[in-house]
Amino acid sequence: MKFEYELNPQAIEKDSFRQIRSLTELEAFSLDEQQVVMRVVHSIGLLEAAEHVRFSQNACQSGRQALAQDAPILCDVEMVKQGITKRMINHEPLCFLNHESTPVIAKQKGETRSMAALELWRPYLQGSIVVIGNAPTALYRLMEMIKQGAAKPALIIAMPVGFVGAAESKQALWDCHKALNVECITLLSRIGGSAVSSASCNALLRCNIGEYY
Repeated sequence: MKFEYELNPQAIEKDSFRQIRSLTELEAFSLDEQQVVMRVVHSIGLLEAAEHVRFSQNACQSGRQALAQDAPILCDVEMVKQGITKRMINHEPLCFLNHESTPVIAKQKGETRSMAALELWRPYLQGSIVVIGNAPTALYRLMEMIKQGAAKPALIIAMPVGFVGAAESKQALWDCHKALNVECITLLSRIGGSAVSSASCNALLRCNIGEYY
């Protein structure tokens, strides 16, 4: 039995984005926003995901500028960290979920490790890129910290997936981002995940080096 399929990775990617652009309504988005939306659709395999992507007014501009200045990239889980394309960054993304202090903080406070890990984010928050793809509790905690006076990231990419708190946490961010004075990209509804979140960050990195579809 012989299978006929495309082998060239560049050709596969090019045709994928050609199809996405032809099948998705992108006119309402700016050029940079289109790149993020297409990466979201590509990584999750759902054309309708484009309808749920939201951008604050200066999200892409703020994110691109921070990434160009080698701002810290803070990730809620290791899968998000591993999904960031390393060839386009100069410093390893940071994830403290498995740091030795995290379970200690979680036990002391009676909270999830995802929440506790954010205590270790504090020295890196100012002007950072936050990428949350798994834990709604991390997103809620981040908003609480900012409300209480913690340093503000340049951009929050918030796309946790799931049935408990995921849709609600993203909606909360969208509803209060202006009051918190933060820029954000989010994916409303239950859909999301590590791949979608890291792909959104990668889209901005690709814009910075002129890789557009």
